[in-house]
Amino acid sequence: MFMEYVTLKNSDIKVSRICMGGCPMGGYGWGDTQENELIDAVHSALDSGVNFFDTADTYGLGQSEMTLGKALGNHRKDVIIASKFGVRIENGKTFYDNSSKWIEMALEGSLKRIGTDYLDVYQIHYRDGKTPLSEVVETLDRLKQKGYIRSYGLSNIHKEDVGEINPLVGKFVSFQDEYSLACRKNEEDMFDIAEKLEMTPLTWGSLGQGILTGKYTKENVDFGTNDRRSRDIYVNFHGEKLLKNLEIVEVMKEIAMKYDKSVAAVAIRYILDFIPDSVVLCGAKRPSQILDNVSSVGWKLEKEDVEKLDEVSR
Repeated sequence: MFMEYVTLKNSDIKVSRICMGGCPMGGYGWGDTQENELIDAVHSALDSGVNFFDTADTYGLGQSEMTLGKALGNHRKDVIIASKFGVRIENGKTFYDNSSKWIEMALEGSLKRIGTDYLDVYQIHYRDGKTPLSEVVETLDRLKQKGYIRSYGLSNIHKEDVGEINPLVGKFVSFQDEYSLACRKNEEDMFDIAEKLEMTPLTWGSLGQGILTGKYTKENVDFGTNDRRSRDIYVNFHGEKLLKNLEIVEVMKEIAMKYDKSVAAVAIRYILDFIPDSVVLCGAKRPSQILDNVSSVGWKLEKEDVEKLDEVSR
């Protein structure tokens, strides 16, 4: 199967432009998840040319990393694994910690759970607001020299962070932010950061937590209590925002028919075409979702369709 690849900035790391997001692999907050289906989804991704897998130590409190490691088995050398640190959970409290001591402890835990002796990309999940970024980079450089990580990246950063990152241009290979047709608030920041700070942009929430797959209607958005999307904070599925998203989905359905693609593929293709050299992170619970996601590569949206999607999602 055809796949598109891009080399992460400031590195020799070549990744598929579709990255399998590991949040659902945590088995928590995404409704019903079955380990065998998650493992099959990883295998389906590998068969489709996906070589990039993104996880974090907090997804299911380490469960995502363990499931990924188990699913990859002896394919470890064929793939690029990205994990994250910076969210610390202790005694029932969640807080951000970018200290050198915690980074080393967190990395040791991630390596053990995944069953690997190195990570390809180690990302700051959230800044803690107190540890200077230069200090974090010193720690990461030390871990890189020891061979525990190959490169490092950022996550959830915005234009107000540019000043702090600027002296470290050339150090980070990537950054990720929420971006989709349902969430364009970070668009300007993403273009700005990618250009000024020379990092490869990664988008999370690329399918709007699932609203952009076309399988939901106004009447069909009742999630159980084991699904985070039942909470109002997941705005894509509630109130005016839901109605707006369903309007976007109607336009996407027409475009999907034109190209004979899934609605999810149109949502992903839009990002791939709109943000140059971007990588789209998509979580998946089962192989069928992977197949939908990877059907977004190997073709392009015509200008008029990009404009239609741009207009309806503004």
